[in-house]
Amino acid sequence: QVQLVESGGGLVQAGVSLRLSCAASERTFSSNAMGWFRQAPGKERDFVATISSSGGTERYADSVKGRFTIERDNAKNTVYLQMNRLKPEDTAVYYCAAARFRWVTADAHDYDYWGQGTQVTVSS
Repeated sequence: QVQLVESGGGLVQAGVSLRLSCAASERTFSSNAMGWFRQAPGKERDFVATISSSGGTERYADSVKGRFTIERDNAKNTVYLQMNRLKPEDTAVYYCAAARFRWVTADAHDYDYWGQGTQVTVSS
């Protein structure tokens, strides 16, 4: 059972940066692709970014491309989401998730383990 714990959320003003972290409990963390998803109030959970198990491949939602960067440190069992030039529409609960395989995927159904989420609120 992989446990994922997100941190780094908060209330910020538009235009600033924020970095989310997700720490995994499992030593096999380096065998799994990781992803970030977000859910705004009253909306479905949406894909944000994903990174392959080695860190060599990334994929982003169009809405965050060029502003967000996903990174991972397999030695620390941690994945990060660097969020720059934040906008009010980025306000959501952000979840990290571990996929059941090594390659990138934007499909939430490919992820077996989820964190509890961290709130990001961007004021205008």
